Amino acid sequence: MKTEVAIIGAGPAGLLLGHLLRAEGIECVILERASADYVLGRIRAGVLERTTTDLMHRLGIDERLKKEGLLEEGFCLADGERLIRIDTLALTGKHVTVYGQTEVTRDLMGAAPERGLDIVYEAEDVTLHDVDSDAPYVTYAKDGRTHRIDARFIAGCDGYHGASRRAVPASAGRSFERVHPFGWLGILADVPPCHDELIYANHANGFALASMRSKTRSRYYIDVPLTERVEDWPDERLWDELALRLGPEAAARITRGPAIEKSIAPLRSFVFEPMRHGSLFLAGDAAHIVPPTGAKGLNLAASDVAYLSDALIGFFRRGCNEGIGDYSAKALARVWKCERFSWALTKLMHRFPDDGPFERRMQVAELDYIASSPAAQTAIAENYVGIPL
Repeated sequence: MKTEVAIIGAGPAGLLLGHLLRAEGIECVILERASADYVLGRIRAGVLERTTTDLMHRLGIDERLKKEGLLEEGFCLADGERLIRIDTLALTGKHVTVYGQTEVTRDLMGAAPERGLDIVYEAEDVTLHDVDSDAPYVTYAKDGRTHRIDARFIAGCDGYHGASRRAVPASAGRSFERVHPFGWLGILADVPPCHDELIYANHANGFALASMRSKTRSRYYIDVPLTERVEDWPDERLWDELALRLGPEAAARITRGPAIEKSIAPLRSFVFEPMRHGSLFLAGDAAHIVPPTGAKGLNLAASDVAYLSDALIGFFRRGCNEGIGDYSAKALARVWKCERFSWALTKLMHRFPDDGPFERRMQVAELDYIASSPAAQTAIAENYVGIPL
């Protein structure tokens, strides 16, 4: 089989890229190692920046997003006693949209057949070949047979553990990584949110986050040591801890209910440079991971796709190489700014094991400064709603 772009991974990054290319008549095929049901079963982020929603609007795959998405005009930081509201709309003129990553994926998957986007699920042993040449190809196994796809370019959108980044020679790339000493224990429940906006809380017992997927479905998190197990946290214990960490105002409005899903996600900060090697481009989690504090993961993947789709469209439709050459530097400039914001917010709102009284007083001073400074609130708001492309 021959195509112009082979896309590895059918998460939001790969699906968005595929739809953007097909809208311009560019041939592409997506390979996904998991089943469609497994992809839809991933419980991930739910806060979308304007960059992400604009891509959905551009594609016209936004009917449910416009109907069901919740427009958020701000969010709160809590320190156990008070809520510090960051009015993002007043400070930046922009809002974010609460709409689950699962729903974004569902919308993109559902639109694929009618738009001629070819997706191969359960593609095993995906291997990239000759990525440093102008004629790369991909092999994979399915139904007991080995298949080959020849392409002009390969887009690696297959996540941190995927095959794409491993296809870059060790001498041609460099990784930057910080593994955090805790994970986020999350609970998803069909109960109304305790607050109209997200709450990030810093408590003596640790971090907590109150968020939502809809007006009737809530998503809560606390940070726990990496040694903890989900089995150690029955629902009632987790609800008790959330009520304590979120503070009395939020606790009074928490509605408890049985968990639909509970899991512990480890936290890490990771960047791989460069994001292009020969005819291979990396996008999304294949190239970078951010802590979920600040909700940048999916949105960074979307900004990668915005840059990459424009570059590929320029190459195939106008014979322009400039976007191809600039992709990595342009994407990484935004990646590192978002890494900085996620890292700063993580440090501000979490109690790290090695932190002592000095570090704690620095957190208190920073929160006091944010509470009293419009300038500090504006800087946070600008980063939260998404820096411009």
